[in-house]
Order: sequence, then structure tokens, then C-alpha cells
Amino acid sequence: MGGGGLLKTNSIGFLSAVICEKILKWIFLVAAVLAGLVGTASAQDDRLAVVETSHGKIVIEFFSDDAPNHVENFVGLAESGFYDGTLFHRIIPEFMIQGGDPNTKSGDPSTWGTGGPDENVDAEFNTIKHSRGIVSMARSNSPDSAGSQFFVVHADSNFLDGQYTVFGRIVTDESFETLDSIAGSDTTAGDAPVDPESARITSVTITDRSNVPDLLDLPEPERLQDASTPETPEPDPIFESAELGVSLTAPPGWTFPPVFDQPGAPNVAMIDPNLGPIPTIALSVQEHQQTFDEVVSERDALLEGFKDTGFEILSRERGTLKGLPTYTVVIEGPFVINGAQLMVKTQEVTVHSSEKNYILAYANNAPAYEDHLPLFTGVLESLEVEGQTDDSSDPGSDGSGGCLIATATFGSELAPQVQQLRELRDNTVLSTHSGSAFLGAFNQLYYSFSPTIADLEREHPVFREAVKVAITPMLATLSMLNHAGIDSEAEMMTYGAGVILLNIGMYVAAPAAVIYKARKVIVSQGNRRF
Repeated sequence: MGGGGLLKTNSIGFLSAVICEKILKWIFLVAAVLAGLVGTASAQDDRLAVVETSHGKIVIEFFSDDAPNHVENFVGLAESGFYDGTLFHRIIPEFMIQGGDPNTKSGDPSTWGTGGPDENVDAEFNTIKHSRGIVSMARSNSPDSAGSQFFVVHADSNFLDGQYTVFGRIVTDESFETLDSIAGSDTTAGDAPVDPESARITSVTITDRSNVPDLLDLPEPERLQDASTPETPEPDPIFESAELGVSLTAPPGWTFPPVFDQPGAPNVAMIDPNLGPIPTIALSVQEHQQTFDEVVSERDALLEGFKDTGFEILSRERGTLKGLPTYTVVIEGPFVINGAQLMVKTQEVTVHSSEKNYILAYANNAPAYEDHLPLFTGVLESLEVEGQTDDSSDPGSDGSGGCLIATATFGSELAPQVQQLRELRDNTVLSTHSGSAFLGAFNQLYYSFSPTIADLEREHPVFREAVKVAITPMLATLSMLNHAGIDSEAEMMTYGAGVILLNIGMYVAAPAAVIYKARKVIVSQGNRRF
């Protein structure tokens, strides 16, 4: 009833919450609904709503042409006294303040965000952008589930455009000051006001425009571009949070829908609005006082119990990402989404820093898992967190540059083949002076051509497969160094020379012998008479 929050569906489970909450993490997402984009001017409605709060007044004008049913619904509820005594129960600065739930009058705080009237209003998605001061209707995952809960946008939130019904905006200086004041209230971890009385709506009255002085002379609301207007390409969507100590870049065209606060829910989620709630990529940030080994042990113990849920654990791997240890788990199993049972495949990567675990998860319908995995890899590689080092910013300076070709070939820095190379470099080659000297000289040559080859691999899948076939034998020979037990400079030089000669034999001598033999055969057949 009544749109329990901006987003509210139990659609995707992530392994992250299995580890942290011992249950599947429910991510609250909603499929984007594509509406026809028709730019029209808003006819002025002479009615205004005056929302009285302890912080001051919020005056709302209505967009009756864009959302006539939502306007009449809000006006009817206000005139009946429905909103009197309710709270702004969800406050997120730099995003929005949300109110209008009758459960907040005297109900259990655990029910806040779930209440509403007996009847809902069908969606009236329109072209008005969710800019600062816009008033829009909250809803659950169903587009037609709006009831009484509404939100006032505190800072531009254009990722909501076309997915929630805009029906008004605030129109006085005092309204904006009151919005800022409420948004600055102290809140709990669940975004509820610490002091509920300070966020209470005393009354909402409907009055004529002529009765309200000092109305701002605002231009027409900003709208989405008409389909006939050429659009300027949007930059890749970026999420940054100084509080969480993280930034990342979502795949092109993906959006960051707001996530309804719930235990186990992620801090940020990403969806493709053209595909709906799956595939999904989500990030959770958790403070900790554990060593990396303790984190891995805890996860492994919980994973054993997780097998009883019907999910299969496909892989568990340790690795590194930009100098920080990682633990990657891939699982697959049945999951019910919108009444249909799907096989869902999930990859979760935990990046461990000294104070926080950054858990990036990707979930998709199992048959389509590989299709979007490169997008997840791109998000992972864009991830910047506290404590990372940039191991490719100055390649060759100390022999610690990134494995560009292998990463492009196998799709991720966390691929086993890439991790093998990193372990060989860090634990074996760089442990000796001769190895460090060799790697420094090698990197000068390697980084002169590897960025070009890596770019070609990303652009041409056939070329990438060819490179994979070509370098696999070399990786097999290099793996011998990991098992050689090198403890001295002499051993490093001996084994290193052996591996170099072996690769020369495979990549130079053997092809040369084949070419020489083939040439002799061709010449012999050319001299033969018939």
C-alpha cells in the first residue's frame, strides 16, 4: 500500500548478505519503465499545498497537465486531513526527503515506509526531470502502486526521471530553506530522523495561489529531451562517496536507482533501465576489525551452510586488486523473481582494506551471465577505495605494473591466470635482485606495445581469442617458477634462463623448424616432374 519507499522489491539475492546477515541480501530495485517522451508546457494550477512543519513551510504548486490523477489524489488526501501528523520519515541529504506515511503518526518505526491509503494511483510518468525542489510520488516496485507517500528532491536526481511520477514543485524561498533544514536533520543508520517530532508535518492545507505571498517566478520545469531532438551523449555514470571512501563507474547507459533502506541492502545498486532489475551490480561497504584471513575463513564457514539453500558454489579464489587482497566467490542456484523461478548466477568480490570491506556483487540470469560479465569487470576495475595503490600509473618504474595483455585476454584482474602472473612477479621474481633487474628492463619493452594490444583485444573478440591461444603455453612454462622453490640469486638465474630458453624454443625455434620443413616440401614438390 502507498508506495513503501522509492524502491521496494525482493528481486535479487546476493551472497554478500549470506556472509554478513546469514541470509540472502535482498536488493531493492525496480525495473525502469519507458514512457513516451513528449515535451509539453505545464498549465498552471491555481491551487497550492501548504505543508506546515516545525522547520517552516513548504509550498507546493501542482503540474495538473502532467499528472492529473496524482494531483487530485494528493489534494483529496490533504483536504481530508490524511497527512496531518505524519513525518518526513526518510531523510537523505543531497538526495531527497520522503513523507506521507500514515504509519508514522503513531505506528511502530519498523513499519514506516509501508503505509498508505486503501487505493493506489496508476503511474503518470512524464518528461519532467527530478531536479532540486521537485515533488514526486513514491511507490513500490509496481508502477501503479503510488498512494500517499511523496518525496521532495533535495539535489538533482535525474536517474529517477521517467520512473516516478512528478506532480509538483516547491515555489517559495522559505520552502527551499525548510527543505535544506529538514535534509540537515540528524538521522539513524536507516535514514529516519533521530528526533521524529522535529520532522513532523503539522498540517497540509490546500489554498488558492492568490493567498500565498512571495511566490518565486520560476521558469517551466526542465524536461527530458524530445525523441526528435538529437541528444548529447551522456558521460559514463559515476558514483562517489567521501563518507564510504569509494568511487566507481557504472556501465554506459546504466543508472543508480535509490535503494530502499533495509538490513542487508547494499549502499548502491546499478541496473540497465532497458533490461529491468536483472542483471544487477551492487556495492556494499562494511567496516571491520578483522584480518583478511579471518574474513575469508568466516565466509568459507558460512558458505558451507549456504549449500543447503539449493545454490552451488562454483568457485572461491583469493587475489589482489590495485594492491589490496580480494576474495571472489561465484555461486549459482534457483531464485524466484516476480513469480518465475530462474537460475541465477552471482559473482561477489570482496576487496579488503585495513578498515573496510568493499563487496561488489553481480547477479544475472545464469544463461546470460557471461553476456554482461565484461560490464561487471569494467565496474570492478574502475573501483577506487581507500588504501589502494595504482599499480599501472608508472609501469616499469619498479617492476610492479599491471598485466595489461593478460587482463584483457582473460577479462579481469581477478582471473586465475592474471593472479598467477601477479603471484609469480611479487613472490618469486621480485624477491631477488636479478629478477627485479630483469623485470625492470622487460617492462620498458612490454609497456611500449602492451596497451595497444590490450585495446585491440577489447575491440576485437577474435583477436582476443588468438592472443589467448598464443600466450597459454607461455603461462604454463611460467607456472613452473611458482613451484621451483627459488631461494637464491643463482637459482633465480638458472630457472629464469631455462624458462626463457624454453619459450624461445616454443615461439621461435619450433615455428622456424616447421617453416623450414614446409619450405623443403614445397621446393621438393616444385621440382618433381609428372
